[in-house]
Amino acid sequence: MKHRSKMLQADRRLTAVTTINMTPLIDLAFALLIIFIIATPLLEQTIPLHLPLENANPGSTRDEVVYQGISITQDGQLFWGTEPVDLDTLSRNLELLSAQPNPPVLNIRADARLPYQRVIEVIDLIKQNQLDKISLDTQVR
Repeated sequence: MKHRSKMLQADRRLTAVTTINMTPLIDLAFALLIIFIIATPLLEQTIPLHLPLENANPGSTRDEVVYQGISITQDGQLFWGTEPVDLDTLSRNLELLSAQPNPPVLNIRADARLPYQRVIEVIDLIKQNQLDKISLDTQVR
């Protein structure tokens, strides 16, 4: 009899677990959800393109970029380089630049407190002279 009772107890210990522990599955589901939440906006911002190839060693060297500075102070005073100018003189200087075969990049530096309209007037003058290389200076925070 003792032998039979030991068998019954052994059978109880060897029975299969009929419940599944859900904690690891829920953890996995939340981890995947977080990955998809983070990855989805990154996928939306990219546009698949097949870009053209370029030689690793280009045959010609790139010309050095030349800049011509135009500064505008807070009170609206214009400067061509370091020389103070008015709108008419600026327009004549821009006409001379447009006649050049390779005009320089126009680097516009304007005071942050300046009314925006003054900057637009200068950009309009640049466009009227068919110049299209413009750089706007900003300050890094």
